[in-house]
Amino acid sequence: MHEVFFLGLVVIGTLIHLLLSRRPRTAKRIVEVFLLYLLVICIGGGGLLAFYAHTFMADKVAINIGWAPGSPFQFEVAVSNLAFGTLGVLCIWLRENFWLAAGLASAVFRFGAAFGHIRDAIVHQNYAPYNVGAVLYVGDIFIPLLILILLLVNKLLEKRTA
Repeated sequence: MHEVFFLGLVVIGTLIHLLLSRRPRTAKRIVEVFLLYLLVICIGGGGLLAFYAHTFMADKVAINIGWAPGSPFQFEVAVSNLAFGTLGVLCIWLRENFWLAAGLASAVFRFGAAFGHIRDAIVHQNYAPYNVGAVLYVGDIFIPLLILILLLVNKLLEKRTA
């Protein structure tokens, strides 16, 4: 459910940022600010929260995903999330191609996770709350798809204004 909360923060943060900014609200600026908030909050904040959860609440998270607690692979998932969290936060300072790299890397990971969740639901009838639902549809499919679309739109608007 934190995916929906983070998406709400992105929308609210973007709106406040654009309303308080003195820069003109062009299509390019709106896409850029929305994309920044998605990268920092959803990839950065989401990755750091997932790292924390998979590290310090590992058994509870495993049970909510429908996994057996105590798997050593869960720490590897935690460290992967730490890497993505770090990339997302760095998007505050590093721009352009760094955003593309962070967005693509996160999308590959999240789409892979979505495939795993869907496969687990179909093959093993695992309908645990963290295997399907908001985690799957919002976190692992919608958000990375939205980021990829906005990265493309941002590049197209960049070329159009150049």
